Amino acid sequence: MAWFLLFLAGLFECGWAIGLKYTDGFTRPMPTILTVVSMVVSVVLLGLAVKTLPIGTAYAIWTGIGTVGTVLLGVWLLGDATSASRLICITLIVAGIAGLKLTA
Repeated sequence: MAWFLLFLAGLFECGWAIGLKYTDGFTRPMPTILTVVSMVVSVVLLGLAVKTLPIGTAYAIWTGIGTVGTVLLGVWLLGDATSASRLICITLIVAGIAGLKLTA
């Protein structure tokens, strides 16, 4: 259950990171509210997950999911640039996440 909570926390991290773009500097109320809610949910879920998971592993995986998800969503939703080197780096992050999960 802790791993599932951690995964959800990572997804909500993606949500708030992408949400920041839509807040337009916190001047748009609805995107701002949704972004803040995503921040709170993400941290609460992380807090619940670390009750049973090692903090270093959980934090690294949480930020990894957020990083990879945000990069992919940025490409898909916002037209962020893609390149071979960016994709290689994302692959390395995913490999690191998988390695941490397998050794935890």
